[in-house]
Amino acid sequence: MRWSSGWRDDLNLIDISIRGQLLYNEPMSRHTSLRVGGAADLYAEPEDADDLLMLVRALKDRQVPWLAIGRGYNLLVRDGGIRGAVISMARFNRISEAGERLIRAGAGAENLALVRFAQERGLGGIGFISGIPGTVGGAVKMNAGAYGSGVLERLESLTLLRGETVAEYPREEIRYGYRNVALPTGAIVLAALFRLVPCDPQQTEKEIREDSELRRSKHNVGFPSAGSFFKNPSGQAAWRLIDQAGLRGAAVGGAQVSEVHSNFLINRGGATAADFLELARRVREAVFNVSGVTLEEEVRIVGEEP
Repeated sequence: MRWSSGWRDDLNLIDISIRGQLLYNEPMSRHTSLRVGGAADLYAEPEDADDLLMLVRALKDRQVPWLAIGRGYNLLVRDGGIRGAVISMARFNRISEAGERLIRAGAGAENLALVRFAQERGLGGIGFISGIPGTVGGAVKMNAGAYGSGVLERLESLTLLRGETVAEYPREEIRYGYRNVALPTGAIVLAALFRLVPCDPQQTEKEIREDSELRRSKHNVGFPSAGSFFKNPSGQAAWRLIDQAGLRGAAVGGAQVSEVHSNFLINRGGATAADFLELARRVREAVFNVSGVTLEEEVRIVGEEP
């Protein structure tokens, strides 16, 4: 929905108060790993679930649209920014034991922090997310994974905010697939409960080290990126299709197909969201012309054109 400039002018006068942080006309380039994106009318970091609920109620009462994000690792915000509010889950980063072999992690907890917390308690089974930049909430929403495993395979339940109700949903009630989780419209992930398996801490350390070394050798692109930009088509690797289309190193403005890993689009400096979107379009077109395969973005694209 588009809002009039008058509504945006009046946004600063809206009497919204939370215990967390509120910023107005906040550039999203400060909150995304690609370092691009126009301003959000309102950027909020609620302190906890009660704070979040109070914020959502206030936004609903004022008919202000909102978008929940993690730490922006897998997000491309268009140059026109975001009308309404962006709700960051960065402060939902608590990790705790929740029973035998059960660990609960807030949506804002870093993936590596979760793996380390489990390691200290002799638990494992999710070491494959240790090298994936981002948070638990983002990992859950895209069923992040590596080496043939997905994080939802270890999920016991999700705590969601739906409307004005916080409730826990078992994995059996959640539909998911490759890099996708079908959550109810408007639901916000607050926390995830994982059932892990006994694992020698030294084995977990080995997994973390090997994953780190592998990613450093293959994914150390040296510039801001969002990780893999395109999903791997069934039975194929997106990077190989891009290579076959001759796009390794191709650039539009400050955005470039990485010469290190061609499924990483990087910000060489001064890039805009429009640069990335045009580069992605050219990649999709070239790959289709060469292989007949239509690539689908793995990054989440939001916001408005200027």
